[in-house]
Parts: sequence; C-alpha cells; structure tokens
Amino acid sequence: MSPDVRVRRVYDEPSPGDGTRVLVDRLWPRGLTKQQAALDEWVKDVAPSTELRRWYGHDPAKFGEFCRRYTDELSHGTPRTALEHLAALAATGGAVTLLTATRDVDHSQAEVLAGLLRQQATAGPAEGGEAACYAHLVCPECGAVTTEGHRPDCASA
Repeated sequence: MSPDVRVRRVYDEPSPGDGTRVLVDRLWPRGLTKQQAALDEWVKDVAPSTELRRWYGHDPAKFGEFCRRYTDELSHGTPRTALEHLAALAATGGAVTLLTATRDVDHSQAEVLAGLLRQQATAGPAEGGEAACYAHLVCPECGAVTTEGHRPDCASA
C-alpha cells in the first residue's frame, strides 16, 4: 500500500487531514511565524544544496536535470539520513504532508521527495534500501515517477 504523502505550500492554511506536517525547505519561509506554519518537524537537511537550489531557480525547463542532481544528493551523507527519516514517518501509516514555500509545488523538491517516498513504499527495499535507489524511475523530461505516469505536458508520455 502506498503511503499517504502529500505536498502543499507552507503558506496554505493547515488542514486536519494533513497528518504530520514537515517543512522540507532549507530556508525558513518569509513572513511566516512558527505558529502560522503549524509544523510538526522541519527537516532542512533533506533540502537541495544551496548550489543546486540556485542553479535550478525553479525553472520548469530544468526540472528533469534538477531531479537527477537532487536524487544524487539524496543518495549519501546527511541528506540520505534525512530522507530515511522521512521514509520512516511515511511508513507509520498516517498522512505526511511535505511543505514548501515554492509557488510551483509540481516542480519542487517536495514533489520529488513525495515521489521517491511513494515509490520506495510500493517497490519495497532494494539492495541498499535507500529511496535514492529509485532515481532511475524519475522521468528526465517532467520529473514524474514513471510508474505513476508522466505529467500531461511531458514529451516522453
């Protein structure tokens, strides 16, 4: 069974169905208090590196390459440990909402993380057991997990 992993903007009103609310941005969202964010956790170590974030600049045309580079970052060190923590949260059976300040959540690191967590749960652990092992399932064009279908505007669909 696929975990209930959702992606929302941190600026949106919290919903009772959000379950565990986790901010996955490296930087704190502008103009938002901790009380307004209503977070359960802030897992900033799972966010893309500053260099990758600046290179990407939330340009949808770069999303495929961003996914490849980001999943590579998630495959080792502190980001890997943070991803494993998110996987453990998702495995509890309750809803987990990954929060980001990004306007375009469909082309965000939170969406990449959600796809990896869903894919890991449905595929089961591979040798090594980390979610980043599933990076090859991310479409380079649209960033969607290919076993869940491509985005409507994807040329590879």
